[in-house]
Amino acid sequence: MKAKDLRELSRDELVAKSSELRTELFTARIKHSTGQLENTAKLETLRRDVARVETILREKAGGQS
Repeated sequence: MKAKDLRELSRDELVAKSSELRTELFTARIKHSTGQLENTAKLETLRRDVARVETILREKAGGQS
């Protein structure tokens, strides 16, 4: 997921995307702990995607104040 693509989304869409990614990350962590996650690199990718979305949300909030 590219930051450029995320910047085009509205604030509400970014909040929904963040929630979706956090849920997916939680599920992946559970699978990892039970040994069912085959692609462990997915954890890092999801963490970075969540951080990317949160950063852009902060950027948008800062521009409105």
